[in-house]
Amino acid sequence: MNYPNVVLWSDACFFSPYVMSAFVALSEKGVPFSVKRVDLASNQHLQEAYGAVSLTRRVPALQIDDFLLSESSAIADYLEERFPPPEFERLYPRNREKRAKAREIQAWLRSDFLPLRQERPTEVLFANEKFAPLSEAAQAAAARLFAAVEQLLPNGQQNLFGEWSIADTDLAIMINRLALHGDSVPERLADYAHFQWQRASVQLWLSESSKDAAQ
Repeated sequence: MNYPNVVLWSDACFFSPYVMSAFVALSEKGVPFSVKRVDLASNQHLQEAYGAVSLTRRVPALQIDDFLLSESSAIADYLEERFPPPEFERLYPRNREKRAKAREIQAWLRSDFLPLRQERPTEVLFANEKFAPLSEAAQAAAARLFAAVEQLLPNGQQNLFGEWSIADTDLAIMINRLALHGDSVPERLADYAHFQWQRASVQLWLSESSKDAAQ
């Protein structure tokens, strides 16, 4: 098969959960791609050169031949259409309503839980760093997260919708901000996040981020 030229633009340290989501999506599709790094610490993403790649000047950005796209959820949607199942692996459930719920979860995770993202940054996930106990606001956000996942995740099921979707990876990222830090997480939810963390595409990302953390 003749594949297009595919490039994923990533933060230099491989610490961005949004780049991770796009990386996992591409890996699941089985589409060959290369990675280019953007040094956020030196504001490389704000320079004109990267502005020509990313409309939002954020990571990730996807380049397929001459087409450019930013925002991880938009990238996942596009990859599902550009490389559709059954020829390529699915990123979203087969059922229409379940696909809508998966996208609802993705949108919610990206627009809410700011206290958790601030107090349990991705250094927890990719560099094993430790931080102060959660504030009341972060504890309240965690309680809302746990209540929602308890409602969403059927008993005895390891994926949200009976089959893996990219929403499982995104949700596991948020839960593991707490679980990997050692914060209190309901056992069933911690087990779910741990299971998602073992997926081959996720392990591939973790191997890349661990290389950079060791340097």
